Amino acid sequence: MMPADPLRDIHLPDAIGWWPPAIGWWLLLAGLLILIIVLRLIYSRRIKNRWRQSALQEWREIQVLQDDPQRQTEIISRISILLRRVAITRFPQQEVAGLTGEAWLQFLDQTMDQEKPFQQGEGRLLITAPYQQTTVTDTHVLLALCQRWLQQVQGE
Repeated sequence: MMPADPLRDIHLPDAIGWWPPAIGWWLLLAGLLILIIVLRLIYSRRIKNRWRQSALQEWREIQVLQDDPQRQTEIISRISILLRRVAITRFPQQEVAGLTGEAWLQFLDQTMDQEKPFQQGEGRLLITAPYQQTTVTDTHVLLALCQRWLQQVQGE
């Protein structure tokens, strides 16, 4: 008989380390990063366009009032407020926020392709309307000019 070989203990393999992770974890991480980037782009685009939607809504409200001869001064005031809000949103606030009177009209002209429609044209109504009687025709012309300005600024 042969002497019995002593049995050796069972040796377990080394524990699996946590690094480097398996390919599935890398794919999950990459997918999460892509998802975060896409969601951030969508969110920033929606925030960017929110002012456009707000301006469009305000513009529609003003247009509903345009044929009422009793509200012409209010219409011009609301147009002025809308233009200022859009300008402050669209352009650097330091350039726009403090502008009044002729400086405000000059700024509006600088952002238009036409030659000075605010300083020398129907846009003067924005600063003279509180001091004079305006007609529905004057308001229609001003509305058309301001609509062109809004479209031009939104297109940039």
